[in-house]
Amino acid sequence: MIATIGLCVLGLVLICLGGDRLVDAAVAIARRLKIPEIVVGATIVSLGTTLPEILVSTTAAFEGSASISVGNALGSIICNTALIAGMTQLISPAKKVSRSSILWRIVLFFSVICAMIVAGNLTGGFRRPVGVLLLLCFVFYAFMNVKFPGGEDEEEEEKEEKDGSLVKELVTLAICAALLYVGSNLLVDNGIILAEKLGVPERVIAVTFIALGTSLPELVTSLTSIIKGYGNVGLGNIVGANILNLLLVIGIPATITGMPVEERALLVDAPLCMLVMAVLTIPLIFRQKSSRIQGAALLIIYVTYAVSQFMMV
Repeated sequence: MIATIGLCVLGLVLICLGGDRLVDAAVAIARRLKIPEIVVGATIVSLGTTLPEILVSTTAAFEGSASISVGNALGSIICNTALIAGMTQLISPAKKVSRSSILWRIVLFFSVICAMIVAGNLTGGFRRPVGVLLLLCFVFYAFMNVKFPGGEDEEEEEKEEKDGSLVKELVTLAICAALLYVGSNLLVDNGIILAEKLGVPERVIAVTFIALGTSLPELVTSLTSIIKGYGNVGLGNIVGANILNLLLVIGIPATITGMPVEERALLVDAPLCMLVMAVLTIPLIFRQKSSRIQGAALLIIYVTYAVSQFMMV
């Protein structure tokens, strides 16, 4: 038991170290390529911080634990948005967000999750054709990020650019992503052992502990972004990570093996994903800024959701 707890702590330390330097490297890359911080957060950073979810879900699919794959993805979206974005917006609300950089990403997110709910209800799961379509949507998402990143009207503070080559920053980014992955694996694997000893069911572990554990990279990155004065990196990271959770975390396992989906995931978890994303993003679209009220509302939703999961055990 002591060794298990120690490995959990080690995983947390690695995640914190990787997340701290990841933000600096991402901002440096954004400035060198002259792209807005929210865009680099929604692309490069979100891909790095979503790697734990992708690998956990793919491994779970090969091992036949479909509820882990779907629950991890939907639980991570809820955790990313309600807990992490709620916390960061309560601490430091976004003051100026480009409508062009956020709108098409939000439309894509809601379109995909609505289509997934319909497909899941009609077929009882996400079969290989759905997985293939999700991966094709990822190709489209990557293309759109390159061709139409948006963010032209985003307000950026002029800060002195540090010395260092683009290659060096990319290597640093890769190393930090690896630290996030190793740390998340240590934390999640040993956390599951502890949870199972307490008799917690697989689905509850997936949508709470595993989702929280694999979302720790987003949490550390978002909090570090605020501390370092790059709040839009963290916000973009949350939005991008949520899209990747749908397209890759579910898309890859669905393409490999197909997966059944529990009715509760379609009736409760997926609609809740839509609710928390609406609370976070609708004001951003219309007002181009957020408020502490949104942050507080999101945190209340997350606490209510997490408590309800364990009340139902």
